[in-house]
Amino acid sequence: MPYLGLVTVVVRDYDEAIAFYVNVLGFSLLEDTRIDDRKRWVVVAPPGARESAVLLARAVTGGQEARIGDQTGGRVGWFLNTEAFERDYERMRAAGVVFEEIPRQEPYGTVAVFKDLYGNRWDLIQLVRNSDVGEAGDVR
Repeated sequence: MPYLGLVTVVVRDYDEAIAFYVNVLGFSLLEDTRIDDRKRWVVVAPPGARESAVLLARAVTGGQEARIGDQTGGRVGWFLNTEAFERDYERMRAAGVVFEEIPRQEPYGTVAVFKDLYGNRWDLIQLVRNSDVGEAGDVR
């Protein structure tokens, strides 16, 4: 079966992006391969990720540079799932992650929107387990 392997985040600089995703968000650096004098293949992923990862792609054109920090037109574009929301929320805040809001409860789980170093919007989210959701989708 096919699966989603990589999603791209356009970045200004490889090393500053690696530092943020690895040192601040706690992702693992899976690959950093130099392609040529200007291009690298840089892949990071949250700990424990099995299939999907993030390709950090340095902008090389004016059009790409214009997208840095606003790749989804202001919408949340990425969803960082956790099974320990409070732990990860506090760790990320202590590391300097900027959250736009305090955590909130939604029918699907606990969520708070944060920004990466460029301003892209992400959800930190702990989904409600299926056993916690009733037949009509109401949280028990």
